[in-house]
Amino acid sequence: MRVRLRAAGDDAKGDAEGDVLPASPEGDCQDGRCGLIKRPGDLYEVLAFHLDRVLGLNRSLPAVARRFSSRLLPYSYTDGALRPIIWWAPDLQHLQDANNDQNSCALGWLQYQEMLQPHRPMPVARDAPCSSIPRSEWSRLALFDFLLQVHDRLDRYCCGFQPDPSEPCVEEMLHEKCRNPAELVLVHILVRRSAPSRLVFIDNAGRPQHPEEKLNFRLLQGIGSFPAVAVARLRSGRLQSLLLQSLRLDRELWESQGGAEGLRPLLQTIDRRAQILLRHIQEHNLTVFEDSPR
Repeated sequence: MRVRLRAAGDDAKGDAEGDVLPASPEGDCQDGRCGLIKRPGDLYEVLAFHLDRVLGLNRSLPAVARRFSSRLLPYSYTDGALRPIIWWAPDLQHLQDANNDQNSCALGWLQYQEMLQPHRPMPVARDAPCSSIPRSEWSRLALFDFLLQVHDRLDRYCCGFQPDPSEPCVEEMLHEKCRNPAELVLVHILVRRSAPSRLVFIDNAGRPQHPEEKLNFRLLQGIGSFPAVAVARLRSGRLQSLLLQSLRLDRELWESQGGAEGLRPLLQTIDRRAQILLRHIQEHNLTVFEDSPR
């Protein structure tokens, strides 16, 4: 549910109604004061936001964990369950196609792989899919999605691992399309109108319980280099402590998960994936790149 956020003291009604109001589809959110309340099961999106910041990627929208009490919200949102609320970016660019409005540009898997070729110039034609997005952005996305095992963007068909029968990609008969790469498309490829060359990472809960023996390396396919700052953080041996330091700032999430001890198994999983990614970089002689000054 999209809601309008209101700072305490904005008006006299704030104390009675809480700090959120349901937002109408048009107009209410153009000033950047809206958020999207998601399901309790999406709580890992908050962890994903902190991982994004710790690694210096800065591509995820701000996310916090909160309980809601506004009487204007449906009861299912005020039953005491902790939910993530994600900042609503008012200038996210969406395609006009109603069947593909979760993308800023339509991009197939084969086109994507072609764009990643190191000796091929990036397309400059305005009508070329995703032509404004440089290769470095795809490197950031691949690193982030691998650590969290977010499959929906780059591999919604589960082509990179053997999915269980209960997986949505199997139930929706998407996995069968893996036989024909020309049918595969990327989803949730989004940019903001104010920064069309920077990807925005959404729906980042990923799969914290995804088994290590089924890690999806297809997410890394075609990527030849990774951001130096992020790789240095992974190599530092301090990833878990940096995440704990960051997560402690969200008191509701911290306390609900049992503090450092409760969060540690999850952070250990991410750290193990980081070590696997570092081995992948070394074994394939992949490089790192420095961020250009802004």
